[in-house]
Amino acid sequence: MSENIVIFDTTMRDGEQSPGASMNQAEKLRIAHQLEKMGVDVMEAGFPIASPGDFEAVKTVAQSIKNSTVAGLARCNQADVERAGAAVAPAVHPRIHVFIATSPIHMAKKLQMDGEQVLEAVAREVARARNLCPDVEFSAEDASRSEPEFLARVCETAIKAGATTVNIPDTVGYALPAEYGALIRGLRETVPNADKAVWSVHCHNDLGLAVANTIAAIEAGARQVEVTINGIGERAGNAALEELVMLLQTRNDLAPYTTSVDTTQLYPASRMVSNITGIWVQPNKAIVGANAFAHESGVHQDGMLKDSSTYEIMRPEMVGLNSSNMVLGKHSGRHAFRSRLEERGYELDEEQVNELFDRFKRLADKRKEVVDEDLDALVTEVIYRPEEVFKLKYLNVMSGTHVNPVTTVGMEVNGEMRKEAGFGAGPVDAVYNTILKICGSKAELMRFTISAITGGTDAQGEVTVRLKENGYVVLGRAADPDILLSSAKALVDGMNRLAYMKSQPDRKRPQI
Repeated sequence: MSENIVIFDTTMRDGEQSPGASMNQAEKLRIAHQLEKMGVDVMEAGFPIASPGDFEAVKTVAQSIKNSTVAGLARCNQADVERAGAAVAPAVHPRIHVFIATSPIHMAKKLQMDGEQVLEAVAREVARARNLCPDVEFSAEDASRSEPEFLARVCETAIKAGATTVNIPDTVGYALPAEYGALIRGLRETVPNADKAVWSVHCHNDLGLAVANTIAAIEAGARQVEVTINGIGERAGNAALEELVMLLQTRNDLAPYTTSVDTTQLYPASRMVSNITGIWVQPNKAIVGANAFAHESGVHQDGMLKDSSTYEIMRPEMVGLNSSNMVLGKHSGRHAFRSRLEERGYELDEEQVNELFDRFKRLADKRKEVVDEDLDALVTEVIYRPEEVFKLKYLNVMSGTHVNPVTTVGMEVNGEMRKEAGFGAGPVDAVYNTILKICGSKAELMRFTISAITGGTDAQGEVTVRLKENGYVVLGRAADPDILLSSAKALVDGMNRLAYMKSQPDRKRPQI
């Protein structure tokens, strides 16, 4: 039978302690609602005595959340405990989380207390918290570097004083999995009243072992885990909620445990926390990183197209994504290339695919990724080779600090010479306004990028534009040492591609 693991999320408390990740009341409330939607059992909303703002944030979360338990952190002293109690009092399910350090180095250097003083403080303040709230958690800070016999006495004292959950943190990420599992197992076996509390763990990632240590602790009998979205937190962060939850779900054969988390909310939660804190999620981050379900290697793409389980041990839909990402780049194979062309609506024979594939590989050597509009451009250039409806004949631009940007453009449209002048907010804007006017187009410019093909001030500038009109999206591209001229050529190139697309009403439109 699977046993349920209590998910205690501390994104709003320990996660907020990441440098630069402070959250205001409104931001904490947004995260709290997402955590509740996701189904976490307990959310630690903050450290109420830290500031008036944090007290109000914890109190607001406590007033708003109905299903999850809301916890507030407190040091082992009267002021902290009473402040935390007041903050979580409005909650439907309140919890006071009391902690004190128990390792020799922390007691001597930070607390300047001996063991007996620590035991007295634990008994006194846990009891005080229990008088204020029926749900009290006690944490022995730096437990993994504490003396096991003394740690056992502390835990026994906390449970006797009323703690309903006892947390054994690996505060500095020092423990190894086997060592940490043995610590949890030993405490559960030696603490006389161990059966009267839920055993919890809180692992930091200083050595990259936070999730591994958490799993070892679960196997040793821990039934609550303290985690954060994206693994954020002090220093190298905490065990990542999304990694732990998906590990338990994916490897339920060897880790027969369940959680209450709706895994389809993992990706939305990750994006929300990243946007609020400004902490970027690395692309190769497990579960929620940009590359977690992306495939570029030809061998991998071929396997994925035949059966996704060849290279994916979980489906992207399980974590809230729509699909896997088949990245087209220099490592991609012919199978993935042909499949993407078919998705874009192109029906090509083998000879045409081979010709396109050679051109695709040359383009991929120059670019990190080839996007769908690049494929449209390749097909247009290599297969269909449409006649140029629009031809740029000349371009003159005047711009400076004391003049409004103005341009004159001469173009052939279906062989007819047309001239026009125009203005804009800047020289490129003036050029584009004038060309679109000549072409009689209302195309929307969705993207405009410039990159230097070579080094130096005389480098060729490659301009890429993305245009959208009547449901079609195309890329226009051109290169020239004159940036304004390459900008104009790129737009004209895009206009010709749009003209071709609009001339093929029976062909399936590319997906956009």
